[in-house]
Amino acid sequence: MRPMINNNPTVVSLFAGAGGMDQGFRDAGFNIIWANELNHKASESYIKNIGSHLVEGDIRKISSTEIPSSDIIIGGPPCQGFSVAGKMDPNDPRSELIWEFFRVVSEKKPLVFVMENVKALAVLDKWKVIRELIVSRFQSLGYNVGFKVLNASHYGVPQKRERVFFIGTLHGSASDFFPKPIKNTLSVRDALKKLPPYGQPGNDNICKAAITPAKSPIMRASPYAGMLFNGCGRPIHLESPSPTLPASMGGNKTPIIDQKALESKEKNWVEDYHAQLIGGGNPLTFAPSYLRRLTVEECSLIQSFPNNYIFCGSQSSKYCQIGNAVPPLLAFHVAKKIKSLLFQPIKPNKDFSQRQFTQLTLLDFLPREAKA
Repeated sequence: MRPMINNNPTVVSLFAGAGGMDQGFRDAGFNIIWANELNHKASESYIKNIGSHLVEGDIRKISSTEIPSSDIIIGGPPCQGFSVAGKMDPNDPRSELIWEFFRVVSEKKPLVFVMENVKALAVLDKWKVIRELIVSRFQSLGYNVGFKVLNASHYGVPQKRERVFFIGTLHGSASDFFPKPIKNTLSVRDALKKLPPYGQPGNDNICKAAITPAKSPIMRASPYAGMLFNGCGRPIHLESPSPTLPASMGGNKTPIIDQKALESKEKNWVEDYHAQLIGGGNPLTFAPSYLRRLTVEECSLIQSFPNNYIFCGSQSSKYCQIGNAVPPLLAFHVAKKIKSLLFQPIKPNKDFSQRQFTQLTLLDFLPREAKA
């Protein structure tokens, strides 16, 4: 049963970053009325694309009286303390920001909250006490709470990004609020077809970090895993969704792509190189010139941002903002499910008025002229 009739439910966004989750909720017809972000360049990107309702600053210094009431509160508190890519330190002050999210929810009491974080928080025994505490604290406020790991590639995003979503509701069962996967999976190759050629305007924010084979490669069964190159940047399999794009991109951790294979559909060079190493061959001292790193625009598209989304700041800041973001298309499916349960059926914003939502994919985020 819907608790209210509202075609334009309101959202407060915490730890908004460059606006990935907000973009998804806005595309689902929600009205973002207030947002907060600490990072200056991410704030600039947010304001440029989403709106001037963002307040830049430390949420710990913002009283709940300064935050408007809303139907929903969303956010992805910094996750470095829980991430396997970091030190996994429970005392990392960034991990404590989860309780700032709790503070705001406890004082504003929205109908629903959505909190995103890294997969490790949901699955590792190391964090069992923390996740149980998160659930119990929100339950003490009267929320029905659930959490689930969602894989972005199951929702049309060309990236195998796994993140946990904690959802709490004052109405109904939280388990009903998690969207079911959609059937269509988008490969990196299919996604990149929608951008101009590499190096051309619209796809020319190039990472120039050198690509050098590792002297002592760490081998895995797949040529797209392990450590075949210096700097942790891994090659991308063009025929499937990308691995998770890290916030540390911008240098030698930026994923690698085979431009020749992208243009000709030939086998990726790294597959033959991997087979050579498995067979006992020696590591090479150089990589072919047609191996290159993903551009900012390609990373943005793989993260499912609209292809006209503007990121502010230095190149490294742009990569970081993209890597830190919630994929907008994944957020859209979460938002769509929430709206279908608690509010009137989706009435998408004007940018989406001509689109179908039952099988929405990344391709639906592209301008009509790009689909020709």
